[in-house]
Amino acid sequence: MVDKSEKLVWLARLGYFARGVVYSLLGYLAISASGSSAVKQGQAGAMEYINQIPGGTAVLFLSAIGLFGYALFRLSTAVLDTERHGNDAKGIAVRIGHMCSFVIYLGLSWTALRFALGSKVHADSRAQDMAATALTYDLGSLALGAVGIGLVAAALFQVKEAATLGFMKRVTAAAPSYTCWLGRAGYFTRGLVFLVMGWSLIRSGWLESSSEALSLGDAITDLRDISPLYLAVAAGLVLFGVFSMIVARYRIIPDPGGDFEAAKARFT
Repeated sequence: MVDKSEKLVWLARLGYFARGVVYSLLGYLAISASGSSAVKQGQAGAMEYINQIPGGTAVLFLSAIGLFGYALFRLSTAVLDTERHGNDAKGIAVRIGHMCSFVIYLGLSWTALRFALGSKVHADSRAQDMAATALTYDLGSLALGAVGIGLVAAALFQVKEAATLGFMKRVTAAAPSYTCWLGRAGYFTRGLVFLVMGWSLIRSGWLESSSEALSLGDAITDLRDISPLYLAVAAGLVLFGVFSMIVARYRIIPDPGGDFEAAKARFT
């Protein structure tokens, strides 16, 4: 009999795999000459592409379930601290980041579900719409700047993870040897994209202009004029997707009611 905790762990693994599919497709569409409009919509563009292929509806339903499971996993690591990041400044910062991931992937799960149910979803101007809404408030420009600084900090953290292979601490030693190199390329790429997004929000708040704000898709397409860098980012997104699909099997995921060390012991 599989208990509820183990079901949530498997949902999180399905979420890692779904994340991998989305990022791999996003990178592929960026490389593909016909995929530029889909890339501009970011993850929603990748989901729209899935929706158009045979069997895409079933894949989207599974993705919605998996991304919801991944969101719950991030909620548990943020609130219950199942990965033992601690309550010092660094630990709190990581857990806040996980809470942001919970919100983001909950939204992606909803997007996948809407596509699966036949709704049309457009995400190309979402960042600018949110920035425009924020700027209608007195402290909206400061809020945008704060979010931008948060994204820049997240970008630096991603680059640090790539440089130190810190992400491998939560991957079992049974993973293929090339997993670290896939992850290193993927984390560095995400760091670069996050940096572009964060800087755009800082500029948006500073200039009080919503047109400066870039979504994930906008940040990728914004690099198109620098062809070698753009192709490197597209390839890095594909590699991050493959990395995510591999760690769906080998990621150490604590039960919501357990802890990281107990989960790690099951792999040794």
